[in-house]
Amino acid sequence: MKIDMLTLPVAETEVDSWLAVLTSAAAADLPRLPAPSRTEVAGRLRVPTGRGRAVLWAAEEGAGVAALVLFSDEANRHTAFVDVLAVPARSRRRGVGTALWERVREELVADGRTSVEAMVDLGGAGQAFAESLGFVNVLPMAWYEQELPERPGPVPATPGYEFHTWHGLVPDAWAPAAAAAHGAMEDAPSGDVDIRLEPWTARRLHSVQQVVLDRGGELITVAAVTPEGEVGAYTELALPDPSGTRALQYDTVVTPRHRGRGLGRAVKLHMAARAAGRYPALRRIATTVADENTPMRTVNESLGYRRERGTAYFQLKL
Repeated sequence: MKIDMLTLPVAETEVDSWLAVLTSAAAADLPRLPAPSRTEVAGRLRVPTGRGRAVLWAAEEGAGVAALVLFSDEANRHTAFVDVLAVPARSRRRGVGTALWERVREELVADGRTSVEAMVDLGGAGQAFAESLGFVNVLPMAWYEQELPERPGPVPATPGYEFHTWHGLVPDAWAPAAAAAHGAMEDAPSGDVDIRLEPWTARRLHSVQQVVLDRGGELITVAAVTPEGEVGAYTELALPDPSGTRALQYDTVVTPRHRGRGLGRAVKLHMAARAAGRYPALRRIATTVADENTPMRTVNESLGYRRERGTAYFQLKL
């Protein structure tokens, strides 16, 4: 099986081949979900994550693809993330996945990595393959999905807070306060995942957000702020393809001293109203939540999110 490492920037034909592989694999494994978007696939191939060096492989004749992120920050120089390892239905059980994994593993060892993570859907071929390689489930999670209501409900009163909505990058004036609020993610459940959290700064916040925009997507942030300029809570919505029917709910955080006031639910309701008005094609919002994150699961259930499928961070020590 001939496997080539792709050279960035990838060609149009390579984007088409990659899209075909992901479309076929998704049709077999996740038939209920919308097919992958070319805008999103092209963006992810052409614009690096910003967290490290991306390495891409493609098997001959569209038999499979793989993508690895080798983290570059000092705290995570020991680990990496398998972003994609997909084989279309017609090419399965021919050793393609194993051949791709061998290339991934060679790169990991050559770069001195001692662990690697991947996000794997539970109960299917992906989990069976990962476990056959020695990966173990270190953070059980699930995908949840909300049907965007035609008429979003009213946002509950939150005395002492004002809502701000930012499209694209958080404005420079608010970036330090927003970055400080992102730091509250440190107490979110993380299981035994080997990836270390990086400190949030205004510069890092803008860098992460810019990747979404450079890939052709759009980003909305809704924040509940105090008169003193503190961000007490925020939520982020990313549209990898702004013309698509499905968006991804990124972080939703309420900082510790502002909890117990309904801010998590309030910022999500405010976000739903803004998204519905701005993107007429949008129908569903999806998000992941760790199984042990009971407070966030409770908030989501009250807003109409329903469990779509189990997933988890799987990890392998090299």
